[in-house]
Amino acid sequence: MQQQYQEVPNVISGKDLDYLSDMFNWMYESYKKTMNQIPSVQDEVLKNHLQKCATFFDTNLQNVLTILEGGQNE
Repeated sequence: MQQQYQEVPNVISGKDLDYLSDMFNWMYESYKKTMNQIPSVQDEVLKNHLQKCATFFDTNLQNVLTILEGGQNE
């Protein structure tokens, strides 16, 4: 007999966890590389674009962490 829940359980499947782990690693690596390059760039327009990219990567990192902490299901 299948159990019926009143609320969605706060669970992540193994497949989802693998995907979130990969996503976190991609974003973290991209964030680190972007932040390491910003000081060496002379062009202000390019520097601004790199900063926007770093902010994008950081936002996505925080989103993945929120999911892993269970904040999306509460």
